[in-house]
Amino acid sequence: MIPFNIPPVTGEEEKYLKEVFENGKFSGDGPFTKKCNAWFEEEFRAKKALLTTSCTHALEMASLLCEIKEGDEVIMPSYTFVSTANAFALRGAKIVFVDICPDTMNIDENLIENAITDKTKAIVPVHYAGVSCEMDKINEIAKKHNLFVVEDAAQGVMAKYKGRALGTLSDIGCYSFHETKNYQCGEGGAIIVNRDSFIERSEIIREKGTNRSKFLRGQVDKYTWVDIGSSYLPSELNAAFLYAQLLHAKEINEDRLRSWDIYYKELSDLQKEGFLTLPTVPEECEHNAHMFYIKVKDIEERSKLIEFLKKRDIFAVFHYVPLHSSEAGRKFGEFRGEDRYTTKESERLLRLPMYYGLKEADIFKVCDSVREFFKGV
Repeated sequence: MIPFNIPPVTGEEEKYLKEVFENGKFSGDGPFTKKCNAWFEEEFRAKKALLTTSCTHALEMASLLCEIKEGDEVIMPSYTFVSTANAFALRGAKIVFVDICPDTMNIDENLIENAITDKTKAIVPVHYAGVSCEMDKINEIAKKHNLFVVEDAAQGVMAKYKGRALGTLSDIGCYSFHETKNYQCGEGGAIIVNRDSFIERSEIIREKGTNRSKFLRGQVDKYTWVDIGSSYLPSELNAAFLYAQLLHAKEINEDRLRSWDIYYKELSDLQKEGFLTLPTVPEECEHNAHMFYIKVKDIEERSKLIEFLKKRDIFAVFHYVPLHSSEAGRKFGEFRGEDRYTTKESERLLRLPMYYGLKEADIFKVCDSVREFFKGV
């Protein structure tokens, strides 16, 4: 059996978890949390990094920092996970969906400006598959209209745009360390705060609305409730597990990129013959091989291919059903402009097995099976 995903484990996680037991500090913001925060700040040149319990919570923090309120509008792609929209809908915002680029599956930056009204408060680009959105254009639009930009970089850790880490290209970036991601601790996330005026408040929101972080640094003699917030701190156990992975971040990244390159080479013949479409990575982007997907003719062909692979003990999956077509998407948002690509491209996309330590022989088996399927089409 070739599973779709195996959560990465480096072999050092147990060692660091034992250190947590030895230290006796299990709650949030202990030594390992601080080590992880520092790693992101140093490696990605981030102004401020704070571990969170999930990327969902990082996005919710971003919504609070941007002071999203009822009646505001937030622009994002419909082709994304529900957390991207939920974080802002929870604050009462109307979610405005715009179409995607068919090559990268990212938000079409050229359609954003037409979706802006006097109620628009923020733009939320989603870096699908660890391939960056066109951030220069998005930031230019945001500056022109005085809007916040929040990067949903859940899939983007270790990926870059013009040499800069995803998540550091806007006001706020959000990462995920769910077990399906390149680096994981079961459940986890991080918020990257790139706007100076947000840094102090981000600590307060994350600490239940208190100034506890300043108290622990000795900057105040007691801590108290000073703002709205919640408990967004992960435990030290999660942080220790994640830290073991961050120390091997380059090794994991290189391993996944090797697998991605083999897939691309092996399936290029099917693309040339017109059976499928392979991923596009723009020249200015350095992706992180978060996934390898192919696009087939339509949803019917995809369903048949999934079943064909399953019979050969290969598990492949499709991704998001566009949010604007969902019950909640219709209730809390609207699609602005024409849906030329979002639905059509989402129904063509199929994700193949991809994980750290994926064997070359298994990749060849997957590719051989895909070729065998199309021989019978």
